Amino acid sequence: MKETMLIFGGIFGTLAVIFGAFGAHALKKKFNEDQLKSFETGVKYQMYHALIIIISGVIFPFLNTSQNIMGWCFIIGVMLFSFSIYGLCLSGAYGNKLKILGPIAPLGGLLLVVGWVLFTIEAADIAPYL
Repeated sequence: MKETMLIFGGIFGTLAVIFGAFGAHALKKKFNEDQLKSFETGVKYQMYHALIIIISGVIFPFLNTSQNIMGWCFIIGVMLFSFSIYGLCLSGAYGNKLKILGPIAPLGGLLLVVGWVLFTIEAADIAPYL
C-alpha cells in the first residue's frame, strides 16, 4: 500500500499541475468565471491531497486496516471530488452539463474528510515514535 500511495500521490500531483496549466490557459477562454473558479478548486484540492497522500506513504507503514482505509479514502475521494468537478465544468462549457456528476463531488469530499480524520488518529498514534 505504501507504493500505491506514493504512485497515486505522484500521479495526482502531476495531473494537478497539468490541469492547472490547462485551465489557466486553454480553458480560460471557454469557461465562464464560475466554471473557472470551480475548476481551480478541483485542481487545488487535488494538489493538497496529492501531497498528503505522499506524506502518508512516507510516514505510515500501512500494516493496519485504519491506515489502509485512510489511504483509499484519500485516493477515491480525490477521484470523486476533483474529477467530478472537472467533468461538470467541461460538460457545462461545451453545452451538455452532466448533472449526474453533481452529487458525486460531495461524496468525494466526505471521503476526504474521513481520510483526514483517520490521518489525525494515526498520526497521533505514531507521533511518539517519530
